[in-house]
Amino acid sequence: MRTVRVSRIDQPLPAISQGTWNMGNHRRDRDVESAALRLGIELGMTLIDTAEMYASGGAEEVVAAAIAGQREKVFVESKVLPGNASRQGTIKACEASLKRLGIETLDLYLLHWPGAFPLQDTIAAFEQLVQAGKIRCWGVSNFDTAAMEEVERIAPGRCACNQVLYNLASRGVEWDLIAWCEQRGVLLQAYSPLAEGALPWKKLEPVAEPPQLTAAQVALAWCTRDKGVQAIPKSANPQRVRENAAAADVTLTSQVLAELDALFPPPKGPTPLDTA
Repeated sequence: MRTVRVSRIDQPLPAISQGTWNMGNHRRDRDVESAALRLGIELGMTLIDTAEMYASGGAEEVVAAAIAGQREKVFVESKVLPGNASRQGTIKACEASLKRLGIETLDLYLLHWPGAFPLQDTIAAFEQLVQAGKIRCWGVSNFDTAAMEEVERIAPGRCACNQVLYNLASRGVEWDLIAWCEQRGVLLQAYSPLAEGALPWKKLEPVAEPPQLTAAQVALAWCTRDKGVQAIPKSANPQRVRENAAAADVTLTSQVLAELDALFPPPKGPTPLDTA
């Protein structure tokens, strides 16, 4: 499994790993979902992203089942809702997430999107959680470059990650955000790298090279072509989990990249941050 390394996280991370959005909604599906996550771990996708928002904590419970007995193998991250992100609210939310996950420490804890509480209060809570050993590092999600500049003013050198919507159909972050993060050692995580299945797959199929690649693997390989970008697709289907993992070892040719640029043009100027 190809890895991504940034200076603000003290270990290499798999270039492609596992999301959990829409997991945990139905108890009847949880065994299948946790089994898919365990398969992904076996295949090297050892980072699992979740959030207190997903299924109102249900996704965290699925993750708990998946990592039981193998916590040491997995990098676990979760997110606090902006409505909970006061100084005390952030600490309370983190403790609730840890309980649902069945672990003592989160490897990474993110603010899910900018909210009404002062950012300095949320960051102060993050730092308090680091000092207490409840999280190893912290970051944000859905922050554009201007918002990242504010984070850096409040806590220089401390924000480890920015998780954003990034896929072939949503390329605005390429204008300045990817470079901003790369220059400062901030991990950029791409959520919905397959646009939740909504990419125009018929356009992608002729581009797949070699021919045995799927269109989804092309899209994932494209998304992680920059050294500081990690993708976190979600799947509960074992075959797709295997395909996702295999995409980490795909290197797209310059010709394929040019064809993809023609099909999905990069931004020509500053672009508002897309969110799902």
